[in-house]
Amino acid sequence: MGAFIHDNFMLKNKTAVDLYHKYAKDMPIYDYHCHLSPKDIAENRKFNTITELWLEGDHYKWRGMRANGIDERFITGDASDKEKFEAWAKTVPNTLGNPLYHWTHLELKKYFGIEELLNEDTWERIWEQCNALLQQDDYSVQGLIKRSNVKVICTTDDPTDDLHYHEQIKGLKDFPVKVLPTYRPDKGVEINKDTFTGFVGKLEEVIGKKISSFEDYLSALEERVEYFHEKGGRISDHGLSEIPFASFEKNELDAIFQAGRNGQTVSTEDENKFKTAVLIHLAKCYKELDWAMQIHFGAIRNNNTKMFGKLGPDAGYDSISDQGEVAVPLNALLAAFDEVDGLPKTILYNLNPIHNELVGSTLANFQTEAGVQGKIQLGSGWWFNDTKQGMIRQMNALADQGLLMHFVGMLTDSRSFISYSRHEYFRRILCNLVGEWVEDGEVPNDEALLKKLIENICYNNAKKYFSIEV
Repeated sequence: MGAFIHDNFMLKNKTAVDLYHKYAKDMPIYDYHCHLSPKDIAENRKFNTITELWLEGDHYKWRGMRANGIDERFITGDASDKEKFEAWAKTVPNTLGNPLYHWTHLELKKYFGIEELLNEDTWERIWEQCNALLQQDDYSVQGLIKRSNVKVICTTDDPTDDLHYHEQIKGLKDFPVKVLPTYRPDKGVEINKDTFTGFVGKLEEVIGKKISSFEDYLSALEERVEYFHEKGGRISDHGLSEIPFASFEKNELDAIFQAGRNGQTVSTEDENKFKTAVLIHLAKCYKELDWAMQIHFGAIRNNNTKMFGKLGPDAGYDSISDQGEVAVPLNALLAAFDEVDGLPKTILYNLNPIHNELVGSTLANFQTEAGVQGKIQLGSGWWFNDTKQGMIRQMNALADQGLLMHFVGMLTDSRSFISYSRHEYFRRILCNLVGEWVEDGEVPNDEALLKKLIENICYNNAKKYFSIEV
């Protein structure tokens, strides 16, 4: 029996094989959205064990382990690294049909040269082999990034961060990868969350001024946008559970802001007025600086309140939201941006796949800037759609409703330094999908045209779309 991960893995026809090996395989990676630690990059962290590299903070694997009945002690608890790895290895055979099975073996093959399947019989050999390789200098964080052929990494950063690790990275020798900050002001938008008052206080500290009014608040957020711009940032990101929109009068916003900063809960209507006003202002800032704005929406977070109390956020207890109304507020919000000439390049990621066609059709309403191809983007399959079927659904919806040729492609959206295998996974799925279209006679077998499509989506579109020199 041959290796499970082989050269033509997931490539089911000759056209797909040709497209992947000729055009997709060796394209660089443009990682425009991830959750990698700039501290780990700056300090060139080395991992003592494969558990540190693979299981630390990976809620995808944690969810799989919990579904397999693994005790929390072996997931986020005080078990040894070896015990945690064994628990993961025993889970892996049960992930058949889940992308975890593919990701696991792609990563073992790509980074460790291991073709053996990970399971309860092989785990100790694989544990020893991975750990031995991790002691080598080129298995440090910077080594793994360079090995992955990454050109740009955009981390996810709080507006109050001083970005000193990004400054450190700029001065590194023998590390040519651009690592830039992304402005993520969620704590400053979510006025009804208990993090809002602390965020406003921290914002006052970093700008060295008192924030006395809503106008002061907008000025402070804008000042931090400019700070990020000086440090090389060219992208923002907003995580919204629902798309907000409410019409407002300027004279009512100050009272809403003051209530929120004093820890009071404001009404849903006032909350949406505040969010709408803040997003309109920030979008205009982004447009003026030629930034791209990302909006991730549709997650319902921290649903297991008992485990949230024990472990806090980002522990694997989030899921897809069924927001009732998307089309009206989404169109209204984008129209409000455009009304004040403040609609930046925007990428929309919907977590609920039933909204793919809805979002895809919305984009065409706002592709109004001459010379900008694909200004408003349907973002790649995200989180629970970061699967074979999720990626295919997203690309089919984009092709149906817009122009796939201008799609900015895959992102990593991960905390793991070896999750760049997800780009390989995506590229194989992309080439197989296009190969099927060719074999079925739905698109022409025109080599120059297909080369352009594949190379655009894999790297070239992102390089062109974001205002970052590579």
